[in-house]
Amino acid sequence: MTNHDSNGGAAVKHRHRHEGPQKHVVAFIFSIALTLIAFAAVAAGGVNTAFTVLILLVMAVLQVLVQLGYWMHLKDKGHMIPIIFMAGGFFVAATAVVAALYWMWW
Repeated sequence: MTNHDSNGGAAVKHRHRHEGPQKHVVAFIFSIALTLIAFAAVAAGGVNTAFTVLILLVMAVLQVLVQLGYWMHLKDKGHMIPIIFMAGGFFVAATAVVAALYWMWW
């Protein structure tokens, strides 16, 4: 039995591409690796403090991108509006932090 479209022709079935657990396992391992790198940077006592802070900031940004992309599914199609609103929120928060720092020091 075949499906027919309104023109009498055979309808093409479009299968929804199911994302298997492989990508989630890779994202989970990547998240764990980022966390371990951050812990190792702090645990290594002889490392320069500025370098440790830089490593922690880089690991935090990467961790946020992995979390938003894979666990919050923002990498999928149709999620542009939440991405735009989050970018706007980050912009407002960054502007508030810069304004507060400016206000305190000048």
